[in-house]
Amino acid sequence: MIGVLVVDDQELIRAGLVALLRAAPGIEVVGEAADGETAVAEAARLRPDVVLMDIRMPGVDGTAATERILAGADDPGPRILVLTTFDLDEYVYAALRAGASGFLLKDTGPQRLIEAVTAVARGDMLFAPSVTRRLIESYVTQAARTDRGTPAPGPAADLDVLTARECEVLRLTARGLSNTEIAARLYIGEATVKTHLNRTMTKLNVDSRAQAVVVAYETGLVVPGDALRDRA
Repeated sequence: MIGVLVVDDQELIRAGLVALLRAAPGIEVVGEAADGETAVAEAARLRPDVVLMDIRMPGVDGTAATERILAGADDPGPRILVLTTFDLDEYVYAALRAGASGFLLKDTGPQRLIEAVTAVARGDMLFAPSVTRRLIESYVTQAARTDRGTPAPGPAADLDVLTARECEVLRLTARGLSNTEIAARLYIGEATVKTHLNRTMTKLNVDSRAQAVVVAYETGLVVPGDALRDRA
């Protein structure tokens, strides 16, 4: 049974999410929170498997709450699945940097949402396909504008510690493929994919798949616009 904490400051939306998840087999709603501060406290108290996190809330927003929940959690901590209203949300990237396992738009269909909760609970990282490319391109453009005049580090600066297979698994992960899809693509087992990802995160000194994906984009292993190509 997957225990889920639902966090949203809009009562009607929160109630709808709770009702949807309670009706789904294999999922148990263990708690609710209307703001980030309460979410941090409830996550520590209830120890959910997944936190369905609204990103824009008054006071402590979803980004700050994500960082605080994961910083204070025992290993393994809960998986954070961020929900956002906008397809270009400046807070989403920050949430991924904080360790969120993925994000979806609030207009996502019910079945897709249930599948997403299940996917992140088992360790996959999940992005809304319609916004991934624009989000990454927006970040890269902003970073280039901020750091103009400073040479960007090449891939070898961070990725030379990885084996060729680890780089390939990271590349496919950054393109949005699940563990199952990566295993099929590379003709290896899902357990082997997880092993490669765990070793990659250790070598890159990051705490989550999402942060490893950020490194993949920042180092140029995956470039903006590639994220959806493998699904074409």
